[in-house]
Amino acid sequence: MTLFELLTQGTECLEQAGSPDAGNDAKLLLLEAFELDMTHFLLNRMQTLPENQRTGECTAKYQEWIARRAKRVPLQQILGSQEFMGMEFFVNEHVLIPRQDTETLVELVLEREKHTQKRVLDLCAGSGCIGISLAVLGGFEYVAEADLSEEALKVTRKNIERLAGESGTRIECFHGDLFSAIPDGTEPFDILVSNPPYIPTEVIAGLEPEVRDHEPMMALDGTEDGLLFYRRIAKEAGKVLAPGASVYLEIGYDQGEAVRGLLREQGFAEVEVHKDLAGNDRVVCGRFVG
Repeated sequence: MTLFELLTQGTECLEQAGSPDAGNDAKLLLLEAFELDMTHFLLNRMQTLPENQRTGECTAKYQEWIARRAKRVPLQQILGSQEFMGMEFFVNEHVLIPRQDTETLVELVLEREKHTQKRVLDLCAGSGCIGISLAVLGGFEYVAEADLSEEALKVTRKNIERLAGESGTRIECFHGDLFSAIPDGTEPFDILVSNPPYIPTEVIAGLEPEVRDHEPMMALDGTEDGLLFYRRIAKEAGKVLAPGASVYLEIGYDQGEAVRGLLREQGFAEVEVHKDLAGNDRVVCGRFVG
C-alpha cells in the first residue's frame, strides 16, 4: 500500500458520501494522520509503506477519520482545530466552527477601537475566537467571555490557555444566559461584541449536514425570525455598558436593516451596517448613549 493508494481510496469514499471537497479533505486527513507535510507526501507518495506498527496505527487513524468525514462530521471537528485571525483555535462539537465571515467583526473592532485600556464583553463566546483574537491582537485591558453552554466555555478556557496566555490581557469566563452571566457589581464594559444565534428555525433543516447535524443547535437557532437574541441584546445591553460604549454584532446576510432598527429603537446612536468580503451585510455596530 502507498500513500497515493490510501489517498485515492479515501477520496473515493468521500465522493460516494457526497462530501463537497472530497479530494482536499482526504489529503488533509492523510497528512495529519501520518504527520506529513506536502513536500514529503509528494516525494514519498508512490513508495510502498513499511509494514510496521506506526504504519498500521497511522493507516487505522486515517481510515477512522475518513469514515467520520463520510458521515459529514466537519473536517475541523475531526482535526480539532480551525484557523481564525492567524491563530489555530481548538474546536469540537460543542462550539460553532469559527468562520472567515466573523473576522469582519474582529477587524472592524481593531480598526476602530484604538485605545487598549478598554473592557470587552464577548457574548455567546463559543470557542472564544472573537474575544481571544481581540485580546491577542488588540491588547485590550480586560475581556469577559460569556456563554450559556458550560461545555462551550470549556473550549473557550482551553483556547485562552493555548493562545492568550502571554497576551497581557486579563480574560475571565462567565456561565449564564446573555447578561445574566455577568455578576452584579461588575465594572461597566466599553465594547460589546457578539455572534449570537441568528438562523431562523425553519431554515436550519435546509443547511448542509455538517452544520445542521454536527454544530450545536443552541448556537444556531435564532427562533422564528432569527432576531430573538438581537432584541434581547438591544434591550438589555444598557445594564452592563458604560456611556458611549460600542456594540458590534455579527448578523445574517439579510438582517442588516432589521438589527439596525432594533438598536435604534433602544436609543443606540451612530448605528451602521458593514459588509464582509463577499459584499454581504455582516456586522451592525452602534454606540450606547447611556
